[in-house]
Amino acid sequence: MQSAAGTLAVMSKKFPDFVPPTQIAYRDDGGTTLHVRKCRLVIDEAGGAREVVFDQGTITIGAMEDNDVSLLDDTVSRYHCRIYQDDNAYVVQDLGSTNGTFVNGVRVKEAYLRPGCTLTCGKTQVEFHAFDEEVRIVPVESEPFDDVVGQTSQMREVFGILSRIAPTGTTVVIEGETGTGKEVIAHALHKRSPRRNKPFIVFDCSAVPANLIESELFGHEKGSFTGAIVARQGLFEAANGGTIFLDELGELSLDLQPKLLRVLETREVRRVGAARSQRIDVRVVAATNRRLEEEVRAGRFREDLFYRLSVVRVFLPPLRDRRDDIPALVRHFLRRGAYNRDPSGEVRVRNLSRDALDALVTHAWPGNIRELSNAIERACSFAEGDCIQLADLPPEVTSSRGTAPPSAARLESSPRPPAVDADDPRAPPGLPVAFKEAKEQWNAAFERDYLLSVLRRNRFNISRAAREAEIDRKHFRKLIRKYGFNDPDDPGEPDEP
Repeated sequence: MQSAAGTLAVMSKKFPDFVPPTQIAYRDDGGTTLHVRKCRLVIDEAGGAREVVFDQGTITIGAMEDNDVSLLDDTVSRYHCRIYQDDNAYVVQDLGSTNGTFVNGVRVKEAYLRPGCTLTCGKTQVEFHAFDEEVRIVPVESEPFDDVVGQTSQMREVFGILSRIAPTGTTVVIEGETGTGKEVIAHALHKRSPRRNKPFIVFDCSAVPANLIESELFGHEKGSFTGAIVARQGLFEAANGGTIFLDELGELSLDLQPKLLRVLETREVRRVGAARSQRIDVRVVAATNRRLEEEVRAGRFREDLFYRLSVVRVFLPPLRDRRDDIPALVRHFLRRGAYNRDPSGEVRVRNLSRDALDALVTHAWPGNIRELSNAIERACSFAEGDCIQLADLPPEVTSSRGTAPPSAARLESSPRPPAVDADDPRAPPGLPVAFKEAKEQWNAAFERDYLLSVLRRNRFNISRAAREAEIDRKHFRKLIRKYGFNDPDDPGEPDEP
C-alpha cells in the first residue's frame, strides 16, 4: 500500500474510529446486542449529491449498471474499484482502472479508508463514512419465523436476531446439533432478504467426495481433468445474486478451505482449469453441527476462515432444551405434512391424544426436530382415525415413558397437558410446576436416559462409555451413581431406579 503523510488515509487497525464488524454481543445482564457495521457514501455528481448506505461485505464502483454504485462519468472504468470489509476496517482496491483510484488526492492501488476521507474515481468524488449501528435484540412476540416454529424464549430471541440480519448481506454461520433445523433457518433468512427472488442453492459439504467438491462449488472448464467433457458452472455461479447455503461446513477439507476463504474475501470464483476469475454477488450462509472453535484448536479448521465466516453466529438449541415447543411443532407437522393428506387434499389426522403428547414431551429427542418430524409421519401412517394414539408412536418414543427420575412424580400425578389439535392456532404447553423445577426434572430425565443408553451400547464398560460420551471418567462414574445404577466396578447391568 502507498502512503503520504497527512494526506493518505492508509491507517493502522489501531485507530479508534475504525468500526468493528457486524457481530452479535452477549451482554453480562443476559441481553443480546447486534452490532451492524455500515458505510455511507456521499457521491458528488454533475446532477447533485446523492447518498447510499451499505452493510454488505463488498461494494463495487464503476460505470457498468451491475456495480453496487454505478457512476455516470465517462472517465470512470467499467469496474473501477471496490470497497471491502477487512476485520475492523474498510479497504479500497483499484480494479485496474484506466484513470486510477485516489484517496485524499493520492493515487492508490489498495488502501485503508478512514471515515471522512474522500475517494476519487475519474472526475467523481465520493465521501466515505463508516458507523456502527447498535441494536438491542428483544425476543419477538410473534411466531413463527416463516417455516421456523418456536414459542420458547430461546427461539424468540433467535427470531429477533434473524429478523435484524435477514435484510442485510451479512455472512451467517448457524450452529446446532444435527436435526435442529439449520437449513430451514437458512431458507427463512433468504426469504426475508432482498435476494428472495434470486436463487437459493444448497450444498452439503459432507455428501460430495472430496475430489469433486472444488468442481461442484467453483465449476470447471472442458478438459480441465479426466471426465470433464464439457464446461460446467459451479454452485457459486449458479447462486449469483442470491444465497448459497453451505451445510456441514466443518466437513470441508483443509486444502479447500483457503479457496473458500479467497471467494469470501474477493467475491470472485475461478473455475478449475480457467485462466480468469469471475465476479459474483452471493450471500453465504453456512451451518455446522461442530463447534468451530474446537475444530480450529484441533487444527482441522483454518483460523482465518473461521474469523471470516463468524460475522454473525446463530446458535440453535436442541429440542430437549425447548420441550414447550413440541406441541406447536406437532401442529405444524400435522398441518403442513404432505403425508397427512387424504385424496381430496384435506388434513387427515388432526389431533394428538394426551398420552401421546406426554410421550413426545418426555422423550429425549437425540435426533431433535428431524426425529420428531419422522415420528409424526410414522404416527400418521399408523393412525386409524383423526387422532394419533400412544400406540401409533415409534417404540423408542413410547419406551421412554416412565423413565423420568423419581422427582418427576408430581408431573405424572398432575393434570396432563391438553391434546394437540392441528386446528388450534395456539400452543398449550403449560407444565403444572415452576419453570426452573420442570427444567431440572426434564434435564435429569434426559441425563438418566442418555447414560443408560451409552452404557448399554458399550456393554457397561465405563471407560469406553465415557470416551464415547466425551465425559471425564470420574465425572461419568459420579453421574451413574447419581441415578441409582450399580457400582461402576460391577460389570452387570445398572439397576432400574
